[in-house]
Amino acid sequence: MTDGPLIVQSDHTLLLEVDHPEAQACRREIAVFAELERSPEHVHTYRLTNLGLWNARAAGHDAEQIVDTLVRYSRFPVSPALLLDVTETVSRYGRLELHNHPAHGLVLISHDRAVLTEVQRHKRTAAMLGAQIDASTVVVHPSERGHLKQALLKIGWPAEDLAGYVDGEQHPIALREQGWSLREYQRQAAENAFHGGSGVVVLPCGAGKTIVGAASMALAQATTLILVTNTVAARQWRDELIARTSLTAEEIGEYSGQSKEIRPVTIATYQILTSKRKGVYAHLEVFDARNWGLIIYDEVHLLPAPVFRFTADIQSRRRIGLTATLVREDGRESDVFSLIGPKRFDAPWRDIEAQGYIAPADCCEVRVSLPESDRMTYAVAEPEDRYRLAAAADVKTDVVRALIASHSEDQILIIGQYLDQLEALAEELDAPLITGKTRVSMRQELYDAFRAGEIPVLVVSKVANFSIDLPQARVAIQVSGTFGSRQEEAQRLGRVLRPKADGGTAHFYTVVTRDTVDADFAAHRQRFLAEQGYAYRILDADDL
Repeated sequence: MTDGPLIVQSDHTLLLEVDHPEAQACRREIAVFAELERSPEHVHTYRLTNLGLWNARAAGHDAEQIVDTLVRYSRFPVSPALLLDVTETVSRYGRLELHNHPAHGLVLISHDRAVLTEVQRHKRTAAMLGAQIDASTVVVHPSERGHLKQALLKIGWPAEDLAGYVDGEQHPIALREQGWSLREYQRQAAENAFHGGSGVVVLPCGAGKTIVGAASMALAQATTLILVTNTVAARQWRDELIARTSLTAEEIGEYSGQSKEIRPVTIATYQILTSKRKGVYAHLEVFDARNWGLIIYDEVHLLPAPVFRFTADIQSRRRIGLTATLVREDGRESDVFSLIGPKRFDAPWRDIEAQGYIAPADCCEVRVSLPESDRMTYAVAEPEDRYRLAAAADVKTDVVRALIASHSEDQILIIGQYLDQLEALAEELDAPLITGKTRVSMRQELYDAFRAGEIPVLVVSKVANFSIDLPQARVAIQVSGTFGSRQEEAQRLGRVLRPKADGGTAHFYTVVTRDTVDADFAAHRQRFLAEQGYAYRILDADDL
């Protein structure tokens, strides 16, 4: 027995003692391959999952490294059966490989004949496979490349895709490093993703994912389709590409509800791609509009189902997903892995903070009690109504006022889920409000005024969760959220993580109604950030 911070259990759970001197070092290493499940004050619970282990393998971590981490930090001897299971699970990735055969086109290869026979006979995959060329090689129809990878993952044999990619239509793109330079982690992320052919880059909000995209485009030297969350994000991408690369405004097209331009670099919104005309996704044709050399999926954790389906059919195109967290509340992380690609680069938030590229953050949960009359209303409410009653409680308004008063010199964002709650707060605070109904031009004006310091407090709905660059924001006050969404929590903290001119700390407050489902969902929302090493202080609203 050693005095390590980790207890490795035979049911694949890992218990991390948070206050142990080695806890932070251990957390950084196990986060590569394990998923955080619970994060109370003193002991955090992680779980080893197949997908986590395969993502780690695809990112270059082998079974020996993973086993060494578990053994080195474990307080008690680790079950040999668990270590064997980890080793065998990791070894499943790459036992099947997709290649481009000079005579037969797309083929599936395995030197483990039993595995190849298993997938040939399995009902999920048999119909996708053609003639057997030799003992280790089976023909695959090119149109099944993505669907086969999805199916193989589901039956526990994730294939490594080495079939190559079309170069697409060439287009010169160069970085213009004038007054700035590509950070080392950005360079490494772009190279890992591009040379891997497809895959996902995970970086904190504010760490420059757009720059990684631009660097990948410079490596590809090809026409590029960029998919983004909304029109504001599309214009931020355009402005950043014009500022950082050799591209001109005439070379960049916007494909959104307001504009339908197809140019060598085209930026399209997920919203337009998933809009239907007479029951048909008419705008998905943008994927075929040009011979794209690269497709970039911004905020890939939000990828909608229709885009997943079309992505399954374009596996010969290079694809790069950008995100702050691979967490999806719908459980479709496996589809990101098989269709966009495995994780190619992942930088822990605290590591980027230590390098000075994102601001240190103080996370605080402020707990408030419902008045007695509201408690009775909550107690008799239907289960589906309880979260809204708790999350949008009027009692939160005084807490928001107190927090604003304590940060009177700072730029403040107030973020929430429910429009009537936000409208009431905006009116009460005499602050402007941005929602999905706000015209894009008005959003731009308000964001610009906030950046200029003309607006000290801005109330925003979930439209500001993603891809909004507000470096002046130092304080975020979250009054309600999308139930227990971990990725939303990460994105909202990200709104205030741009480095501050004075090197100061950002503040992220979540106002939570105690003894309600609001508190339960808050605990779930905080899991991803706890995995990144952020701890939430707990304050009582009466102590503000």
